[in-house]
Amino acid sequence: MSSASIRAAIHTLLAGVFAALLSGCDPRRFPGSTFAPRSDMAHWVEAVYFEVIGWDGLILILICVLVFLCLTRFSTRASEDQPKPPPPHPEYLGLEVAWTVGPALILLFIAVPSLRIVFRTQQSAPPTNALIINVTAHQWWWQFDYPSMGIHTANEVHIPVDRPVRFLLNSTDVIHSFWIPAMGGKRDVVPGHVNELTFTPQVTGEYIGECAEFCGLSHANMRFRVFVQSRVAFDDWRANQAGGPRLPTGGPARAGEQVYVTSACTTCHAIAGYSSGYIGPNLTHFASRTTFAGSTLRNTPQNLAAWLENPQALKPGAQMPALGLRGTELNDLVAYLESLK
Repeated sequence: MSSASIRAAIHTLLAGVFAALLSGCDPRRFPGSTFAPRSDMAHWVEAVYFEVIGWDGLILILICVLVFLCLTRFSTRASEDQPKPPPPHPEYLGLEVAWTVGPALILLFIAVPSLRIVFRTQQSAPPTNALIINVTAHQWWWQFDYPSMGIHTANEVHIPVDRPVRFLLNSTDVIHSFWIPAMGGKRDVVPGHVNELTFTPQVTGEYIGECAEFCGLSHANMRFRVFVQSRVAFDDWRANQAGGPRLPTGGPARAGEQVYVTSACTTCHAIAGYSSGYIGPNLTHFASRTTFAGSTLRNTPQNLAAWLENPQALKPGAQMPALGLRGTELNDLVAYLESLK
């Protein structure tokens, strides 16, 4: 094979490798990628990633060069009459110091920017115009409360673009971890202790969030959605959420309202004006959400009916009990919940 053919093959291989790496950064195909930053904090974290990757790349190149030299210039065939290597001498002290101090300096170069970002993201006081959102983690779903707006929702959080957001994180049971890859940062959510996470979203869109700390049987089903909206869209959502539930006027939804009031739903769930349960998600505007069950199921009548009939089949270990509803009662309850917009 000619040298030109070898170079062409190497170029093709490198092009394929880089194409594969770049495809892994596509946020549409991989919404959990941290290499598609959409907030100020995410950009800070990405900068540390690339800085660490740069140092790691230099180390890799150095090691490859040393290995190549050892294989080509300093390798010798062992033999019985080959003299033994000389004992260590004081002149080797410089080499020993070099391979001790060198890695220490590299670790220092990596640690300094990392610690700088840690302190930068641990602000003692939120910006004056920050939107405060209380986050409560449950096995296995997320509760979001907007104390300044009187809004309570679950598994989906709406935030305005270009405005600082401060999440106050707490847990009711075990340790969870609050993570939105596109927004950067990751915070443990600890029972009895409030952790904080502050960032400013910079690009509108829908983003994936998840629990990043193993917390039980349905840990993988503990997700949530983040909707970064324009100021106008966020104000419209806020105005709708601040009001009470839409009252059914007749038909199956009206009958389903009676099923809800007389069933065990009122013990766990809250609907403004109907029930004040606090164990499960607030359902006041349930139909305005795109997902439910820890953001694992699309909010459709078919999925909701299957969930009400047998939650364990769709989400193992879920705290939601089977209601035992069938036929008309089940369909009426689904119609009522889907009317709560």
